[in-house]
Amino acid sequence: MKDYAFLFPGQGSQVVGMGKDVYEKTEFGEKTFKMADEILGYHFSKICFEGPEEELQLTYNGQPALLTVSYILFHLLEKEPAIAAGHSLGEYSALVCAGAVKYEDAVLLVHKRGKYMQEAVPVGKGAMAAIMGADIDQIKQVISEVNGSVDIANWNSSGQVVISGEKAAVEEAVEKIAARKTKYLPVSAPFHSRMMMPAEEKLAVDLDNTEFKDLSFPIINNIETAEITKGSDAREGLKKQVTRPVLWHNTMIKFLMDKKIEKFTEIGSGKVLTGLAKRTARELNLNPNIETLNIQSLEDIEAQ
Repeated sequence: MKDYAFLFPGQGSQVVGMGKDVYEKTEFGEKTFKMADEILGYHFSKICFEGPEEELQLTYNGQPALLTVSYILFHLLEKEPAIAAGHSLGEYSALVCAGAVKYEDAVLLVHKRGKYMQEAVPVGKGAMAAIMGADIDQIKQVISEVNGSVDIANWNSSGQVVISGEKAAVEEAVEKIAARKTKYLPVSAPFHSRMMMPAEEKLAVDLDNTEFKDLSFPIINNIETAEITKGSDAREGLKKQVTRPVLWHNTMIKFLMDKKIEKFTEIGSGKVLTGLAKRTARELNLNPNIETLNIQSLEDIEAQ
């Protein structure tokens, strides 16, 4: 049997209605959502199931929603991967599923993480833009020359990089890069940039006060694409993650080339990460028929 990796999605993949089926049809799903409502102190599950969409898109709601649904689906799937990774917020999901941190601790952590990130920069002061079809070295050169603060936030594939920072600086960088396609992201803060330092400092205190255990399976972390198995390493990675880029392209290269992974299962809402795995395999001239699976609902689990 081929080794397989689990991938856990990050913010942007949330949709109204997520998790409703596992809440209504499984005891574990119902118990977990009720636990989240109690821990967070408001009717969080209602926002997941009914919206409105603007409420679910808020960072401090969307992050715990994605974590909760991924965790429940992983539990119900009853399988462990050879290795895993999570995109930004998804790294928390991966670590909870690997037993490094308790769900009840993590759901409060990511709620606070979202709140701190929202508070770090006033709305309208920051921006994020996805750059498609431009070389990473060109992007790095341009953002080093613009007036103001702008950083690489996500390196998703060889053809997709997200930049983040002061609104005027991001706009200047976009104009100078002149990529094949550019898309400004509908976000309320410049995530994974230096402007998030106030959020990183607050979250570090909470992380230090949270128990972390060694992992039951390894994960590749976001900031270094390092394979980790120690709880202490997991905590340190999460501390630094808020202001540093998500090196997802490097993670996919490590899975595909170093680990020879040919089967990827994305657990949670959306199909973005399995799509990036396929794209990276094609770019590297590797097996174009890597197996991908998406577990987004109870129906997907029952089909296994």
